Amino acid sequence: MAESKDLRFPDTLKYHAEHEWISASAPYLVGISDFAQDQLGDLTYVELPETGRVLARGEEFGTLESTKSVSPLFSPVAGVVAAVNEELADDPGLPNADPYGRGWIIEIRPENPAELDELMDAGAYKKFLETARH
Repeated sequence: MAESKDLRFPDTLKYHAEHEWISASAPYLVGISDFAQDQLGDLTYVELPETGRVLARGEEFGTLESTKSVSPLFSPVAGVVAAVNEELADDPGLPNADPYGRGWIIEIRPENPAELDELMDAGAYKKFLETARH
């Protein structure tokens, strides 16, 4: 599948196989990768979790609705939701416009920050995308 644009994968982030990213140091922000937002298309609604919710690693914590589909969001690490991006209620397209900046989805306090070491770096994530495609 040809990519419609040049996708970015910052080296300062860690990536989950379900296409979420997490910042590698505090504050631990979580969002969707440039690849994910590109595949989803224009986002129309973001379902956010409650602040204080305890998440297991890999647990679904919300959904993204786009003009194409509804997709679940998964926590890349176990921890507590410290904050949610309230701007997404009024502007659900922020992850499309700025997936690694204003388009973050939640802030999490990791239960065990060492879990970040088990996630992919940018290079490994790019290779994962290449091998996962048909």
